[in-house]
Amino acid sequence: MSLQWTAVATFLYAEVFLVLLLCVPFVSAARWQKIFKSRLVGLAVAYGNTVFVVLIVILVLLLLDALRETRKYDVTERVALQSSPGALEHFHMKLFRAQRNLYLAGFALLLSFLLRRLVTLISQQAMLGASSEAFRKQAEGASQAARRYMEDNDALRKLQEAGGDGGGPVVPPPTTRTRPSRPRWRS
Repeated sequence: MSLQWTAVATFLYAEVFLVLLLCVPFVSAARWQKIFKSRLVGLAVAYGNTVFVVLIVILVLLLLDALRETRKYDVTERVALQSSPGALEHFHMKLFRAQRNLYLAGFALLLSFLLRRLVTLISQQAMLGASSEAFRKQAEGASQAARRYMEDNDALRKLQEAGGDGGGPVVPPPTTRTRPSRPRWRS
């Protein structure tokens, strides 16, 4: 395997390891969010988008090269090689390498998109979990406040009933509004 395809295979194995690491069930999304927000990962992300785009372009070029190599060893050339068994085996070897390279580049490209989406989904899940927790605490606080107000209202109602006619709430007398007088202009 040439150096470029060894690098693609290594990149593919690293991606598989990272995807499996991100899918570990006992690490929560909140912990991943803390890891993603760390300074070291933040520094890597600052340059990571540029590196990601460059790697995608390289993988697409390698995928197109592998596709071209696979198309080069078509069935029509195999018919001409039937007379020599050594040539036919050499042809199959080159076809196998071209197909292997096609699969390596294709899966590396697929896993790079999958890895990026997985990190995005884990971050969104952590943020949604945090906002859900905040909403739950806010709802509990509002429920406790409403319960206190209802208890106060019941206590006031009982006091009003126990006090009779003089213990009612004080209602201010209605106010009458007067219209401001308009100045009359003499002409």
